[in-house]
Amino acid sequence: MFLSVFDMFKVGIGPSSSHTMGPMVAAGLFLEQLRSSPFVAAGLKARLHGSLAHTGVGHATDRATILGLAGFEPATFDAAAADNEMRRIKADATVNPAGLPEMRLNPAEDILFDYGPALPGHANGMILMATDAQGDVILQETYYSIGGGFVLTAHEMADGESTDNGTTVPHPFKSAAEMLETCASTGKTIAQLKRENELSQMPGADLERGINRIWEVMNDCIERGLSGEGTLPGGLNVKRRAKGIYDALQAERGMNLTAPHTINDYMSVYAMAVNEENAAGGQVVTAPTNGAAGVVPATIKYWLEHVPGATTSKIDEFLLTAAAIGGLIKFNASISGAECGCQAEVGSASAMAAAGLCAVMGGTPEQIENAAEIALEHHLGMTCDPVKGLVQVPCIERNGLGCIKAVSAASLALRGDGTHLVPLDACIETMRQTGTDMHEKYKETSLGGLAVNVPNC
Repeated sequence: MFLSVFDMFKVGIGPSSSHTMGPMVAAGLFLEQLRSSPFVAAGLKARLHGSLAHTGVGHATDRATILGLAGFEPATFDAAAADNEMRRIKADATVNPAGLPEMRLNPAEDILFDYGPALPGHANGMILMATDAQGDVILQETYYSIGGGFVLTAHEMADGESTDNGTTVPHPFKSAAEMLETCASTGKTIAQLKRENELSQMPGADLERGINRIWEVMNDCIERGLSGEGTLPGGLNVKRRAKGIYDALQAERGMNLTAPHTINDYMSVYAMAVNEENAAGGQVVTAPTNGAAGVVPATIKYWLEHVPGATTSKIDEFLLTAAAIGGLIKFNASISGAECGCQAEVGSASAMAAAGLCAVMGGTPEQIENAAEIALEHHLGMTCDPVKGLVQVPCIERNGLGCIKAVSAASLALRGDGTHLVPLDACIETMRQTGTDMHEKYKETSLGGLAVNVPNC
């Protein structure tokens, strides 16, 4: 099993990797299929199903689909250009993607929300269609956005394909137990295994450049969030709080008036800064998803700013270790809130962050596995119930608490010798089973939990 660090950490846009990035990626794949098709399309349509329908407006799924069909991509997304293009599309009811003729696309008529039963392959399903001049469908494809910006066609889902493409690497492992066995037999750390696997697929300069880019986007996102003000879009009138909290924390430094637990406020505010940017539709890194994008960068920021001896030269070790853990969770369970609830998003992110922090603080492979297990175990059963379908309440604060749990988990693991009762593999399988048993209304549909119990929403 091999999932690259650049599969787990993707540069993209908010507010959701599964509901915003995924549909935009699917639209791009459909355009590629259309370019190689013998058919000449005159129009485009999209039908959103399951969770993409129920919370699509709040997650900007319709907008992302339209822009994707216009040729925009998450990794190179230009917000100003996208705003201009959306205004033009609404006025002209056409899109002009490169390499294809101008095609009709009326956002009010051609983006359909189907609130009936979800499609059979996954909770996040969408059907994209190309039509001829008479409006008849000439090409159609079903896509599933399976979390973290990953997309599969219905055919790929039916064939049991996954985002693991079967790539041969020097140190393959499909479970934490296999990972630890490989560490023991080779004498290598988890990060070293992951690095050698990555280097078997790309030059070292590309790996270094890519990891540096990941941290650059993460850190820039934190900094923007710590300076951003105003109210988040979407209608909940949620005020951005990260700047105010951070400014107060900075003002208190050196005054000897703060309690020791104030360090938790720093962890939380770094994460909240990221997720406020995500909620505003800004540039973020999936870690492993947009809804959980704040946990890993906040943990790194906490380590760099507040832990003696921390150095940016170890960020690659942190991210490679975190990616290894995230890959195991995705391969054996899920990182999709629509599939397994928020345990699969913030829970996975917290496990990844705990593992990364434990690694850069000198943890053994066994301690790192323990740290990931502690963090994931204490998110088991967490539902996904975004109020009004927006990635704001409870998502923004939840990332802060995910960071705090990650730091606590790493610290506890470092206090032990790596031996513990519940293996990470058992915890991951428990998360999968819990997600399977969880009622659909608690899995990103906004049909249960806080989403229906918060007044005036």
